[in-house]
Amino acid sequence: MRLAVILSQLLLFSANTLSLEIQANGLFKNAAVVTIDGKQRMLKAGKPSPEGVLLIEANTKRAIIEINGQRQELTLSRRISGNFTQASQPEVAIPRNRSNQYISNASINGRRAKVLVDTGASIVALSSDQAQRLGIDYKKGQLSAVITASGKAKAYRLTLRSVEVGGIRVNAVDASVVEGSYPRHILLGMTYLNHVNIREQDGILFLQQKY
Repeated sequence: MRLAVILSQLLLFSANTLSLEIQANGLFKNAAVVTIDGKQRMLKAGKPSPEGVLLIEANTKRAIIEINGQRQELTLSRRISGNFTQASQPEVAIPRNRSNQYISNASINGRRAKVLVDTGASIVALSSDQAQRLGIDYKKGQLSAVITASGKAKAYRLTLRSVEVGGIRVNAVDASVVEGSYPRHILLGMTYLNHVNIREQDGILFLQQKY
């Protein structure tokens, strides 16, 4: 399932005595992650929330919601107008895949990559093959050794210029580059994750920038 994250789109609904503030955090096929008056909700097409917000349809670019017979469109536009405002801190929603992993698109030193969120990894870790594709001169790092599934391997500790996931950018991130093709996925470890708040709900992992 491909994730699309928007910068805090807010919609204000008023119908008779009902007034709701709705913030869209992520859009999926026939589903949307929203905050309704401060409460996180996972909306699925055709099923109303406890507040009476009904998701009509959704894809990774837009969602149609209905409340009290009024329909509104949530889009992925980052344009800020009278009905839109930015959240105090960026947030990204990452759906769990069939292997029970949280994998997301990312940017490392300004280059696109895929990362696996791993709270058990003390440091961002990637293979030398991945480092070369990202243009990282890893052999300038501090030489060390690590134990992998294949045995002992050389590793190089260095500092990445930046790591960004869904608009949450962290500069000067410590990382370890392991010689060879391990790990298969770039591990988004605690040298990045220490800078975000993490929570999981209904199979979706939320990362929110701390400061």
